[in-house]
Amino acid sequence: MLKNLTGIGFKKVGQWSLSNDELSLVIESEENSTNILYCFTVDGVPKYIGKTIQPLKKRMYGYCKPSKSQSTNTRNNSRIKNCLITGNSVELYALPDNGLLHFGQFHLNLAAGLEDSIIAMVNPEWNSIGK
Repeated sequence: MLKNLTGIGFKKVGQWSLSNDELSLVIESEENSTNILYCFTVDGVPKYIGKTIQPLKKRMYGYCKPSKSQSTNTRNNSRIKNCLITGNSVELYALPDNGLLHFGQFHLNLAAGLEDSIIAMVNPEWNSIGK
């Protein structure tokens, strides 16, 4: 399924790591992009797909240091940690919105338009929509 995502423009933009039980993420590109779809992969398998209107680095901070009220961030923080502890590779892929899609004078948010369809097709294990 990762091939389907890279085929529409997702690219690897980061790598998760664990140090002293703390998650960290090195983002190589798109860190300041907004209106972006992102995907967590474990050993090349898509596990979670999300979107954000925030800069990507700010959204990822929520996964690194989730507050108790952020259940999705807390769950994914734990899942990423567990994968890293067991020796799996966890990477971040992203599909930025280049701002070129419009309907008349209105900008179409690529991330908002694609997220549900991609989740339905890829059916990532960590997404709970419809499960």
